[in-house]
Amino acid sequence: MRKSNYDKFPCTQISGDSWTGWSDIVGKMMDGCDSCVAIECYQGVNINELLSAFCAQAQGWTVVDTRDYFKSETEIRSMTDEWMTDDRLFGRRVGHLSMKDFLSGRAFSERKAVVIGPGAALLTEGLHRDVLAYADMPRWEIQQRQRRHEVCALGVDNSSEAPSKQYKRGYFLDWIVCDKVKKEYFERIDYWLDTTMADRPKMMEGRTMLSALDKMAHQPFRVVPFFDPAPWGGQWMKEVCDLDRSKENFGWCFDCVPEENSILIEVHNQAESSAQRGDTLEFPANNLVFYRTRELLGAPVEARFGQDFPIRFDFLDTMGGGNLSLQVHPTTQYIRDTFGIFYTQDESYYLLDAEEGATVFLGLKTGVDAQEMIGALNKAQETGEPFDAERYVNRWPAKKHDHFLIPAGTIHCSGAGAMVLEISATPNIFTFKLYDWGRLGLDGLPRPINIRHGSHVIQWERQTDWVRQNIVNHIEPIASGDGWREERTGLHENEFIETRRHWFTKPVLHDTSGSVNVLNVIEGDELLVESPSNVFEPYVVHYAETFIVPASVGKYTIRPYGTAEGKECGTIKAYVR
Repeated sequence: MRKSNYDKFPCTQISGDSWTGWSDIVGKMMDGCDSCVAIECYQGVNINELLSAFCAQAQGWTVVDTRDYFKSETEIRSMTDEWMTDDRLFGRRVGHLSMKDFLSGRAFSERKAVVIGPGAALLTEGLHRDVLAYADMPRWEIQQRQRRHEVCALGVDNSSEAPSKQYKRGYFLDWIVCDKVKKEYFERIDYWLDTTMADRPKMMEGRTMLSALDKMAHQPFRVVPFFDPAPWGGQWMKEVCDLDRSKENFGWCFDCVPEENSILIEVHNQAESSAQRGDTLEFPANNLVFYRTRELLGAPVEARFGQDFPIRFDFLDTMGGGNLSLQVHPTTQYIRDTFGIFYTQDESYYLLDAEEGATVFLGLKTGVDAQEMIGALNKAQETGEPFDAERYVNRWPAKKHDHFLIPAGTIHCSGAGAMVLEISATPNIFTFKLYDWGRLGLDGLPRPINIRHGSHVIQWERQTDWVRQNIVNHIEPIASGDGWREERTGLHENEFIETRRHWFTKPVLHDTSGSVNVLNVIEGDELLVESPSNVFEPYVVHYAETFIVPASVGKYTIRPYGTAEGKECGTIKAYVR
């Protein structure tokens, strides 16, 4: 196991103005105002924190809580029940509902008012409004607050519910509604508020946010990774990524999921010297996807996926841990019909590292009887008796740099002793667990098992010979040159993601060719990403880091750098075919 200089807090620097602390924020926002100030809030923002700050410091102003203008909780639950469903994990993606549907319709006409909360922009639309601010919140932080039972949903006090149910309401409903508002007002926002760190609020001007996003849409960048323990979690990330050694394990790292990750923007006042550190503010990475969709994704990708970032890179660490749950992902038609999602979670396992004897469960054994297997899974679920996975599922040896392809409908899971870089499409909660080896979740409760859903999507013809011939290590040489070679490692023809692996001791030329590129450093301590035409500043990446190259970049090169110079390095790149 090797250590890395893995950067857990990558940031983009921009010139502009920023403010820290409620005194400075309220003073700046209210300066010169004489009519109406609106502070739109994302779900998960601590609205009471904002109300207290403005009540204390905006003397002579009426401070309005938008929640007083919402429909009753009974009305909202009735309105949204069809989207929430009775399932513990899965709802149905909301279609037509917007923030307006949550508001009671009661007219708002107060002058000299500070209006705070979700819907503030709509309530004050048509009035003379001096300032429109937006208090944003990354989804990963929202999830931490849900686990601590600190936040409520839109118009619904669900803070005491299980975190999985709170997340479900956010994913299928609230975040979609809030994103609609954000996208409508994006270029009209005067100030952006970061209240991610309790009691340390920060604010930047709207034009500074737009400048930062413009900059990121035309250069390589990284989102902020987040790490989480798991019942099967391992020890590799703890060492390589320099994580908290006191934790029992880390099983997950979302290293590139803009829907969930955040971005850090370091704001430098132009009067500051270049050596001074500016304020660092945290915002959802999805802001970039919304604001500069075409530059980031490329026109062909935007045409297929709209404002969804379609590629996900994450880590699954079972080194010193256990097997993942035996699972399957829905087929495209099933995810559309059942959950209202337009594309499914095709994926693959790339082995960044592996212990001796590591394995991957993938595909069914020859001659498996579907009815018998589903019966055995249901019996294991009902009685607690072990499910004999190896009677039904292939178990393949796995070593470092192997690549296993997993088109939707293929039963699979990583065994113990593997460090998996999962390269997949982004509908990220649609994993149907079939068997979890008799374990409890970290909350001490059994994790949800979805045999019924899984039985509808397992592709029973994907048995041993088919798996061997189609989705285990199908690596093809593509091209080579002085000091470099390129290989195709997948994905399967059913999947829209293409992956290419490069080995090199000298610079390698890449071209986005109209599609966003997502890459991970699979070998080499340090690499340098450069523009042949100097359209962006040289960008340094390190071992195991995932980085994004926007479609707008076009041609770029990657070469060994620093201590990696003269050594063979490697990257794996994913893009939309």
